[in-house]
Amino acid sequence: MERWTRRNRRPFAGGADDKDDGSPDPIVLAIEGRHGPVIHDANEAALRIGMKRGARIVDMRALVPSLRVEQASPANDAADLAMLADWSRRWCPWTQVDGIDGLLLDTTGSDHLHGSEQALLKEMQDAFRKLDLTPRLAIAPTIGAAWALARYGAEDTDSCTPGKLTAKLDPLPVAALRLERDTVQLLNRLGIKTIAELAGLPREALVRRFRKIEEKNANPVIRLDQAVGRQPELLIARQARPPLRVMRRLAEPLLDITGLTQILRDLCGDLKPVLERAHKGARGLAFTVYRVDGRTCSSEARTSRATRDPDHLASLFDGKLERIDPGFGIEAATLETVDGEELGAMQDGLTEQAEDELAFSQLIDRLVARLGMTSVLRPARRGSYLPERGEAWVPASEEDAPVAHAVDRSAATPLRLLERPEEAEVVHAVPDGPPALFRWRHQQHDVARSQGPERIAPEWWREKSTARLRDYYHIEDSQGRRFWLFREGLADDGRGSNPRWFVHGLDA
Repeated sequence: MERWTRRNRRPFAGGADDKDDGSPDPIVLAIEGRHGPVIHDANEAALRIGMKRGARIVDMRALVPSLRVEQASPANDAADLAMLADWSRRWCPWTQVDGIDGLLLDTTGSDHLHGSEQALLKEMQDAFRKLDLTPRLAIAPTIGAAWALARYGAEDTDSCTPGKLTAKLDPLPVAALRLERDTVQLLNRLGIKTIAELAGLPREALVRRFRKIEEKNANPVIRLDQAVGRQPELLIARQARPPLRVMRRLAEPLLDITGLTQILRDLCGDLKPVLERAHKGARGLAFTVYRVDGRTCSSEARTSRATRDPDHLASLFDGKLERIDPGFGIEAATLETVDGEELGAMQDGLTEQAEDELAFSQLIDRLVARLGMTSVLRPARRGSYLPERGEAWVPASEEDAPVAHAVDRSAATPLRLLERPEEAEVVHAVPDGPPALFRWRHQQHDVARSQGPERIAPEWWREKSTARLRDYYHIEDSQGRRFWLFREGLADDGRGSNPRWFVHGLDA
């Protein structure tokens, strides 16, 4: 939930409906279950009123009609967690993603660099809170014990030494041993609810009862041995790939900033064969100069699509090199890819369409390099039937986020869509019919022709139960001007007073 909130704080999340929700209203994230959408996670307000993870959305809406439901994005969550695992290597070189909400760090030999284990925990806690993430941290001699203490133990910064391991694990529930739900329910039916009660049973009887179960998360004997250290468990860290980097060392310190342009062009030429051998294309570049006084200065640039073209890569830094201070002289410079993609060989077709697409992407890159990422935007689909929520403006160089269900409304949407629907006064011949005339922005318009309605029902998975349907009409007034109006609600829908009319777009 915190990662969803953080993603929706981004300035280009898209309009008023995508604003940050640090509000006290109950919000849940939904994913598809076996029998319809279920709760994937919930904010504190929703948990306080009884919302439970795994519960069906339909059942929870019956209890809380005002419940706000948003679509969860497990793929984005997994990408964020993998990025956090790499980011956590500031404390130790061995990090690993643990499930859908956890990180494992092997700090053996690294904790003394931060003073102590308690100081390391405090530093981690402060760093995660600066990212608007609330961590539950624990240090223990084994992976199983650290997992149990972080999720079920008391929130403290005391380290768990081997001598304190048993005392800290004993009062925890058996679910803290990373057991699946069916195994936990079986142990609870047998009256075994804590780790101390499980460890107190005769080991021979436990081994005989679960000897045929090979899955670790279903065998309490294996999980108990791993937690107390009787059975080893390894942390397998993802190997960080070295960046694709090229360097030029200068024979004499460079004092004139104008010489950096040629150095950059040479580095772009050196980087091309390195990218070709790795079958990569650059999406982000960092140009760094090293001064004789030990200081460094950097400049970064991004591309809208992967490329290895040296001339294009060099042009991305136009106007940026002047900001670099050579100081007492520059003795070396590097160019490295901070982001890249797989890029195979490209072959143009019989027409010049491929070349046109490449030229357009290079134009976008030059505009972004000159004006800034926040000044060059493009529309992106957001997977909603409501027009104002179906698209959002995002940076042109940003990759497309996966959309659960793309909705194509290009045929029905007018040429110009207002940022927000504006209310209008409407006179109509029949209560649920098209308007005969309407008044908008202090001007009256006589309706000459109308087409519609096109009905859009409320998105029940994210709207409140009082949300009303919309009937859209294409309207042409007596002067030939065309408008896109909708009526919100019906006279007898029982969800409010009289229906309201809004102007949502213009066709000409």
